[in-house]
Amino acid sequence: MRTRDPDAKRDALLAAGVSLAHEHGLGQVSVNRVVATAGVAKGTFFHHFGDRAGFLVELHRRFHDRLTADIEAAIGDLRPGRDRLLRAATAYLDGCRRDRGTRALLVEARAEPAVRAEIVRRNAQFTALAAADFVALHRDNAEAAAQLWVVMAAEVAVAESARDAVIAPLRDALAGYLPGRGPA
Repeated sequence: MRTRDPDAKRDALLAAGVSLAHEHGLGQVSVNRVVATAGVAKGTFFHHFGDRAGFLVELHRRFHDRLTADIEAAIGDLRPGRDRLLRAATAYLDGCRRDRGTRALLVEARAEPAVRAEIVRRNAQFTALAAADFVALHRDNAEAAAQLWVVMAAEVAVAESARDAVIAPLRDALAGYLPGRGPA
């Protein structure tokens, strides 16, 4: 599976990393395993990522970039509020179910020092997006409520990933956290 296209090699390395994280956990994603799985030379790995830490950060970024695009497409130009939060959460949860390696990239990544700053940044990004919705819902402590929303949605994603299925009662409970109508 060797290729001369640098972008294809980079993509092959990232795909190998996600596959290994999904099958064996993030702790087992070594440079040697990644290059063997991707079918590229070890030097190619270091050319694109510098080190394992940079590689793990890029895995996490790509995962969340796809989720962010899913969320943005789902909410479009909806006004802040309950419906926008529910659409965003559904897009996030469905994206996590679609993507391999979700458990590794949401749970195990927290233990990787190189990825912690990226996790904090992404959680802050999603919290800021959701805070506007909680303000529109007249929720006291809107930013804190948004932070809890983000954490709860991530925990639902982890549970669904472990079961490899939608868990409707958890999604309903998440929706029940919001004022207004009952579960979506």
